[in-house]
Order: sequence, then C-alpha cells, then structure tokens
Amino acid sequence: MTGLIEQYGVLTGWLLVLGQIGLFTLVLSLSIAFLLLLDRKVWAAVMMRKGPNVVGPFGLMQSFADFGKFLLKEIIIPAGANKTVFLIAPILTLTLAFAAWAAIPVAPGWVISDINVGILYLFAISSLGVYGIIMGGWASNSKYPFLASLRSAAQMVSYEVSIGLIIITVILLAGSMNLSDIVNAQDGGLFTWHLLTFEHILMWPVMVAAFVMFFVSALAETNRPPFDLPEAESELVAGYQVEYSATPYLLFMFGEYLNIVLMCAMMTILFLGGWHGPIPLSADFVNMFPEWIVNLGHLAWFMAKLVFFFFLFALVKAVVPRYRYDQLMRLGWKIFLPTALAAVVIVGGYVVYGGVQA
Repeated sequence: MTGLIEQYGVLTGWLLVLGQIGLFTLVLSLSIAFLLLLDRKVWAAVMMRKGPNVVGPFGLMQSFADFGKFLLKEIIIPAGANKTVFLIAPILTLTLAFAAWAAIPVAPGWVISDINVGILYLFAISSLGVYGIIMGGWASNSKYPFLASLRSAAQMVSYEVSIGLIIITVILLAGSMNLSDIVNAQDGGLFTWHLLTFEHILMWPVMVAAFVMFFVSALAETNRPPFDLPEAESELVAGYQVEYSATPYLLFMFGEYLNIVLMCAMMTILFLGGWHGPIPLSADFVNMFPEWIVNLGHLAWFMAKLVFFFFLFALVKAVVPRYRYDQLMRLGWKIFLPTALAAVVIVGGYVVYGGVQA
C-alpha cells in the first residue's frame, strides 16, 4: 500500500489502493457465495440429498438468488428494540470480518497491507468480533437473543485464549509475527510445513496436537457445529439472530462465513505452508514463467488448501452432534488451555536450547 503511494503520488496511489481493496472485496465476496453453496452441498450429500440444483447449472447461482431475496425482503425491527444499535450490530460484524482480511497474504506480494505484526492485528480484530453479536442480542430486547449473546461472549473469549497460545508456538518456530514471513519459513516443501515438520522433527507431535486444537477452537470461535450453542435452534430458536430479517440477517450470515473462511486461511498460513506447494520448485524453473503466472500458481495452491479446510468445516457440521454448554467450557478451559500452554513451554524450550534461529 505504502509503495503504491510513494511510486504514483498521493492521489493516484490512493486510487490504486482503493481499487485493489475493491477488487479484493469483490473476489472474496464471490468466493463466499460459492463456498456457501459447497457447505450446503456437503450437508445434502451426507443426508443423501442433492441440495440446491435448480437455480443455474448444478445450482451454482443459488447463493445469488438468496442474496436477491434477502435484499427484497422488508426489514422488521421489534417495537421495543434499540433501533440504532440493532442496525449497527450486523454492519459492525461484517466490517470487522472484512477488515481482518487486509493482512492475509494469498500469494507473494498479494496482500492489502503486509503488516510486520500481522498476527497481532488479526488477533485484535477477531477479538472485537464478539461485540457485534453482543450488541445485536442486547438491542433486540428479547430473552433468546440476549441469552445467546451471553453464550457467544463466553464461548469466544474461552477459545481465543487457546488460539492465541497455539499461534505463539508457530511464531516461535517461524521467528516472526509477519504472516508472509511465516509462510516463507515453510517454503522447502511438504516436510517443512509446520504440520508435517521434519526440520523440527522433535516438535512434530506438538505441532500436530496444536493443529488439532486450533481446528477445534476455530469451530468454537466461529460458532460452527458442534459448537453452535449461541444459535442452537432447539434451545434458543435462532439465537442472537432470531429478531433479524432481510438485509441485517444477511450481513450477520455473511460476516459469519467470512470469519469461517478467515480461520481456514489462518490454518493454511500457520500450518500448511500458505501458497507453497508440497514439492519445492527450482529458481531456474520458476524464472521460465512471467511473475503473474507464478503468482497465479501460488494462489491456486492457497485456494486449494483453504477449500480443503472449508470442506472439513462443512463435514463436521453434518456428522458431529452438538456439545452441551458445560462440555464446551470444560473442553476449552480444562483440556485445551493447559495443553496449549504446555505446547508453548515445550516449543519455547526447544527454540532456546535446541539451537533454532528464531
């Protein structure tokens, strides 16, 4: 971003930056539309149904039809609701979900803002996400949304602690809080990825455990099954969204899926080598192609890994029953937290005494 402003001047540079942000937002929004369809298709396949298959070939346009339907519906605000906060809540949720993507690199140099403390930025933005849910639940002036928002606050805070500790283990191995640097630390092929690291073979069991905890914590952080307690239909009707309709409901749902895909991108970057393929390519071979073609190849690897993780999210939703709230809290505080803390101590000791240059 700064480079464009320095190269083209303030006005032209800012126009180019805004153009990049707009293009990235458009591509991300279209990706969410098709990933939402994938989610519904996986769920249908597990139930031996076809899923959406009418709107467009193979149902590919279903998400766009649903989008138009939500836009055309009437926005209904409960009589006793705080109208201003009620409408701000879904906007805040969506804005924070988009803002987090500013620091995500999808290919070398393909990032809106390559922040040196990108991990810290992401953690700060994701921590703010709970405010949109709390505001929506409180402003609805209804018991079910309010109870759901309280559940969500406790759930997200509980699992953010474990996620933060797991991220620290990756930072210790990579020696940087910059997301691009973390990806480049895994550029030696399949066995340099943090999930399958042979470079730090002693840490392999620790990193596998950290990855499993991160995946489960990501499910809880994004309120996905089997941890969808803030919107449990059998207990709270539809959770914090029960009083929302039309466009505000769409914004909540869109923000939720943006956060899910963000978690998939984080797992790709932290544990699966980001945009790097499983087989490292020689510099001579890479130099045979234009830079934009090479970057498209990197982007393809990144997207393939991201879609794989999203498929796992969808599969878990279809096959794993919902946890009770006490089970959820016990898992977070009594199992994940001490295990993640132990992982930080082990990896920290390995980095300090194992001669790792971090």
